Amino acid sequence: LECDYIAGCDGFHGVSRQTAPKDKIKTFERVYPFGWLGILSETPPVYEELIYANHERGFALCSQRSDVLSRYYVQVGLDEKIEDWSDDRFWDELITRIPKVAADRLVTGPSIEKSIAPLRSFVTEPMRYGNMFLVGDAAHIVPPTGAKGLNLAASDVSTLYRILVKVYKENRIDLLDKYSEIALRRIWKAERFSWWMTSMLHKFNDDDFGQRIQIAELEYYTSSEAGLTNIAENYVGLPYEPIE
Repeated sequence: LECDYIAGCDGFHGVSRQTAPKDKIKTFERVYPFGWLGILSETPPVYEELIYANHERGFALCSQRSDVLSRYYVQVGLDEKIEDWSDDRFWDELITRIPKVAADRLVTGPSIEKSIAPLRSFVTEPMRYGNMFLVGDAAHIVPPTGAKGLNLAASDVSTLYRILVKVYKENRIDLLDKYSEIALRRIWKAERFSWWMTSMLHKFNDDDFGQRIQIAELEYYTSSEAGLTNIAENYVGLPYEPIE
């Protein structure tokens, strides 16, 4: 393979990041003490929008893939095993954690996929080694709570693409040194949002004070125009930086 540049788009477990010497890159990581048990079912979604639930038993999420395909999640410990979670047990737990108005209209059914995903925050700096540029999950991971994984991968692609266009059309070789800096500014803001959403919605321990703070924060952000604007701006995705 002969090329000018390599885009390492091979995910968190790929070889791209591993080829960089350990003293040339630095990683930042936070591993959370829980995971998401998720199922996919051929059932209509419980609601047209996603439902995020903070419950004393743990976090829950209702999402959808289509009009007849739904995905649901509940927070579980990292020591949980899939085989211990029957479909009935999962539905009972989900119904317990989501608001009654949603639970009353929930359509249950056999799962067609079931898995447990651990949660982590992870960032690599810089996102370049020589002529290799790390893109997407190869460089960073966010907890799925903020729904930012694909959004960040797309922004990395956009940033690298726009830089390479200028490299070839305008000989702007200097921009290659700016890829990591530009991409990381957006990445760390998304990491912050995903960490914040995770911290606000999940059960970390049996600290009653901590849970009351979570509820107070939720009530503020969902009842204040400033709070709602903050969530909307970050959830939709921050704007891309111009390449100049």
